[in-house]
Amino acid sequence: MTLRKKNLFCRLQIQDSFKPHSKIASETEPPMETSQEFTYAPAEITFKQTADDTLTIFFSGNWKLGQPQPAASELKNALESGAALKQLRFNTSNLQAWDSSLLTFLVNVRGLAKARRLDIDSRELPDGARRLMDLALAVPKREGAEKVVEHESMLSRIGATALKMGGSLRESLSFLGDASIAFIKFITGRARYRRTDLFLIIQETGAEALPIVSLISILIGLILAYVGAVQLAQFGAQIYVADLVAIGMLREMGAMMTGIIMAGRTGAAFAAQLGTMQVNEEIDALQTLGIPPIEFLVLPRMVALIVMMPLLCVYSNLMGIIGGAAVAIGAFDLTPVAYLEQTSNSLIMTHFLIGVFKSIVFGIVIALAGCLRGIQSGRSATAVGYAATSAVVTSIVVIVALDGLFAVLTNILGI
Repeated sequence: MTLRKKNLFCRLQIQDSFKPHSKIASETEPPMETSQEFTYAPAEITFKQTADDTLTIFFSGNWKLGQPQPAASELKNALESGAALKQLRFNTSNLQAWDSSLLTFLVNVRGLAKARRLDIDSRELPDGARRLMDLALAVPKREGAEKVVEHESMLSRIGATALKMGGSLRESLSFLGDASIAFIKFITGRARYRRTDLFLIIQETGAEALPIVSLISILIGLILAYVGAVQLAQFGAQIYVADLVAIGMLREMGAMMTGIIMAGRTGAAFAAQLGTMQVNEEIDALQTLGIPPIEFLVLPRMVALIVMMPLLCVYSNLMGIIGGAAVAIGAFDLTPVAYLEQTSNSLIMTHFLIGVFKSIVFGIVIALAGCLRGIQSGRSATAVGYAATSAVVTSIVVIVALDGLFAVLTNILGI
């Protein structure tokens, strides 16, 4: 064998001799016994009164969060049963574990002792607990900082609600007066606003609202035509579907449905815009600069809806009549010429003017409700959402109420 082969053979033998035999050892050696898990005793307190009028509190067990602990009422009963006590003392020799729950209990103990003018001897407490207690009690508790849960009576809640409603009504009337003054200044040419803002709002409330107004109005016309034609077909009077759709759209449905659409679309947008400006303190900045927010922000929106709502109402009437014509001609065998002639015979200027006047009033309501809720908004994202929701609800409720009032008045006046 050559010298090189001998050296290689020796190295292999040395390496094999140093290989660990962990697998063999693990199979032959017995497993190591695991230590038994330590179990804490439950938290307990006991009391002992000595001859020197001292009450000693003995703490034992596990005083950690999530573990059952004694109630402070036990200590209160012990203090009430003890006669002529002068001092409290702690004994923690049997205390196994503790965290902030022990400190909370000690704070309650300190409060009970202070109420009875008892001295506290805390030398037997753990060093960490004693230092944390001193740190927690270094600054006295501020009066009124603790939340107090009060249960109000029914009369108290009713009174608070009435006062809140009165304040809201007062704010609404004040806002309505300021808006009226701003509109008078607009007519006389003394209002301060930007014309570019006015034209932009007119575009947003007018041309950009045409698609949704078209869709809803056509569907309303379809519904009116179907409801009327099914009943009139029993008497062979399908031709009067044209009268029903035309008068219904011009007097009632055109203005009201346009108002409801604009309340959900534009009124909510106004409230969100002004609410966001309230959050960003832009309205406060305008007041600081001496610019009335009512003239600068509310007036352009109100004028835009006053101008555009009648136009949208007329457009809604036309779309509704087209929708009714599609049903009458397509489903009930009416000719286009007969339908249009019957429609023209039923249309009078009174129906048209009533619908247009309603739309103007509804536009003012939508603008005022949206701007009022936006200005009243709080300074948070949640408050802005509430303001938008409140603007829509207020606008729709007032629109429906006013529409009912108009129906009663027109019936009394015979128009």
